[in-house]
Amino acid sequence: MTSFRVGQGFDVHRFAPPEEQRPLVLMGCEIPHDCGLAGHSDADVMLHAVMDALLGAAGLGDIGQHFPDTDPAYRGADSAKLLERVMGDLAERGWRVVNADVCLIGERPKIGPHRVQMRDRVAPLLGLAVDSLNVKATTTEQLGFTGRGEGLAAQAVVLIQRT
Repeated sequence: MTSFRVGQGFDVHRFAPPEEQRPLVLMGCEIPHDCGLAGHSDADVMLHAVMDALLGAAGLGDIGQHFPDTDPAYRGADSAKLLERVMGDLAERGWRVVNADVCLIGERPKIGPHRVQMRDRVAPLLGLAVDSLNVKATTTEQLGFTGRGEGLAAQAVVLIQRT
């Protein structure tokens, strides 16, 4: 019998002050922007949402349990490397990703010019064909913290299947 599970992930990071000169990393790609996101790791809000969705679907908790921000080992960590570890945990337990849908929430940056690069970067990490990974964005019509440009949020939904 084939077993499927759905997972949902959500993450938020505020923008770091410009003087910190942090790069903006989204879906494992450095995106040109006037400031990056604040966080213990590279603060890749989109990959963090993907990891939470995967861990949730497999019943493995959340990224805070696996990669606590109190552990200096994860300071400045590359979220794509953390995703590889999550994928290893899923594979060990007999799961594979069927598809993923990731949405960035914020007024800017616009991700249209970077969508192909993002999908090309992350699809192989998930073991997916590029057309099984959807990357999109929406605004909050200038409402709330994302509307005021204080930070970004992301949500992800994944489908996993028992191998």
